Amino acid sequence: TTSMSNTIKPNSRQNTLSYKACPTGWRMFMCSCYLLSNESGSWARGREDCRNRGADLVVIDSTEEQTFLSDLTMVETWIWIGLTDKDNEGTWKWIDGTPLTLQYRSQPDNGGGDPKWGEEDCAHIRTGKKTEENWNDRSCDASLRWICEKKA
Repeated sequence: TTSMSNTIKPNSRQNTLSYKACPTGWRMFMCSCYLLSNESGSWARGREDCRNRGADLVVIDSTEEQTFLSDLTMVETWIWIGLTDKDNEGTWKWIDGTPLTLQYRSQPDNGGGDPKWGEEDCAHIRTGKKTEENWNDRSCDASLRWICEKKA
């Protein structure tokens, strides 16, 4: 008689689970990994830090992703995202070149045109608030935390 182990050859590919994981300290949502910075700095500093980690500032593609980001912290925290109108005032674009389509409470608004706010060319979210209340634009030199995103 022939034993079962001699007739069936194991296929290592079938026995290996294929899954994506995020680096330590990063949080997964859908197919991306997210890292909330511990430090604060300008929008450009945040983007530089993300790029050094093989990522970039977050591009928010859906209300589901927005809700996930809003829930990252329990307390209200202002956090840079990858949205700016530095190239052309009033034309908001994500850092990947896509135009802004998801928008909340008429933000970003360049300080409502009030000169006391100066140029507000970079966008941030306010975590710990209702999703529809958490977008805003500020001076790119303001010191905020940031969220990096990279594919899992």
